[in-house]
Amino acid sequence: MSASPQFVGNRNPEGLSLRQLLAEDLAAHDGEFLRPGFQTILVHRLGNARMDVRTRLLRVPLSVLYRAMYRRVRNRYGIELEYSTEVGRRVVIDHQSGIVVSGHCRIGDETRIRQNVTMGIRHLDDPDGAPTIGRRVDIGAGAVILGRITIGDDAVIGANAVVLTDVPAGALAVGVPAEIKQR
Repeated sequence: MSASPQFVGNRNPEGLSLRQLLAEDLAAHDGEFLRPGFQTILVHRLGNARMDVRTRLLRVPLSVLYRAMYRRVRNRYGIELEYSTEVGRRVVIDHQSGIVVSGHCRIGDETRIRQNVTMGIRHLDDPDGAPTIGRRVDIGAGAVILGRITIGDDAVIGANAVVLTDVPAGALAVGVPAEIKQR
């Protein structure tokens, strides 16, 4: 189980209404409302939007509803995406099962995540030390990305790679531990 910060404000991308943001997310998931990846992103966006409700009396029931929806997505699809994770626009979760994303991660726009991916902290003495994923990153099935590292824009993380160091923009990371190769 991952630890979440006590209070986190709305981390949905700025500049769009919730409706516009969800419309983009749905289009990125090929318009399939029932797709597990979209359902997960939907719950994530709603979990963040509730944080804009300043009146505690109104926010508490929304928080109870969010937690129920989060558990349903986690238990049904095997995808853990805490609301405190910063998720950019048009992020796609391609397949369900075994996806764990720490609440301290940041995921850039148009990133694609496949099944059995883990992103989170590497050391217990650095609870905020989670990865920052750039824009348009392609993360292969079974990849593990750990620690206070940065994955550059347009990078590709190969299937089953274990990434423990920064990956430059446009590079390919493959292997255990991952080796960085230029594409």
